[in-house]
Amino acid sequence: MTARRKLLIALGASLLAGPFGSFAQQPGKIWRIGFLSSVSRPTTSGSDNPFGAFLQGMRELGYVEGKNVVIDWRFADGRVEDLPGLAAELIQSKVDVILAAGTPATSAAQKATATIPIVMGPVGDPIGSGFVKSLARPGGNITGISNLTGDVGAKYLEILLSMVPKLSRVAVLMYPANSSHDTILKSVRAAGGKNGVEVVSMAARTPQEIENAFSMMTKDKSGAVIVAPDQYFLQQRSQIAALAIKNRLPSILNNREYAEAGGLCSYGVNVTDQYRRAATYVDKILRGAKPGDLPVEQPTEFQLFINRKTAKALGLTIPQSLLISADKVIE
Repeated sequence: MTARRKLLIALGASLLAGPFGSFAQQPGKIWRIGFLSSVSRPTTSGSDNPFGAFLQGMRELGYVEGKNVVIDWRFADGRVEDLPGLAAELIQSKVDVILAAGTPATSAAQKATATIPIVMGPVGDPIGSGFVKSLARPGGNITGISNLTGDVGAKYLEILLSMVPKLSRVAVLMYPANSSHDTILKSVRAAGGKNGVEVVSMAARTPQEIENAFSMMTKDKSGAVIVAPDQYFLQQRSQIAALAIKNRLPSILNNREYAEAGGLCSYGVNVTDQYRRAATYVDKILRGAKPGDLPVEQPTEFQLFINRKTAKALGLTIPQSLLISADKVIE
């Protein structure tokens, strides 16, 4: 049985819903889109990964790469310190719009230009990170997608507690360059205080640091781990899932791909679909809309994925109520 959790109504959805393929097909016009990401280029360009989904969204709106649009791809391969230089390259290439994949990339793009439109795709805390003045009226040159990760920290803990009722200490794995993670940590700590759960933070930005963090969690006797949503952690999902099982730590991340990779569970928005939606913002801006006038889109539903095989490996019994409410149970 599938249960979708309605949280918020997407602001301004009606402004962004319609396709504008005829505009994209203007004879002789070739648009240049910059794409900036802190992670590595995907091995495939299919619509089953976020970046391929962005291309699909662009095609649905009439933009064909190599025909009427050129996309300048810039990937930092996990080296967040390279983002400023990559952002500068996009500015120099005179792109019409920059699609910034996640918080670190958006921050780098923001520091690089105050005039070229920037579309966030997506970020956890656009207001707290200083990207927009408000969700309804962003102002400035930035708009796009929010996945409101900071608002669901309490839900992450609730899900873990339902499977580990005696949980007394939980670790939050954070990426140092992601400014939205402080908001998530505060949310989890507030929920932990109400449930008698101590919350500690662990920082990691490389595969070795991720491994070290898990060793520290075990040493400190953490009983579970919340992986703060980040493009890099999603890229490293197989490593994180394997380490969580190895160290016998129930874990949760926001993206369903984590549960599919062997993580215990995931709770969050459909990130792939959000990147497809980000193309709608790019289209509106190319049509003449100002980023500051386009409301930031918020999620309307969250998905819960549970990996029953991993639960068995960890010796956990998943409550029937949680199984019923899951969007998918991976056997």
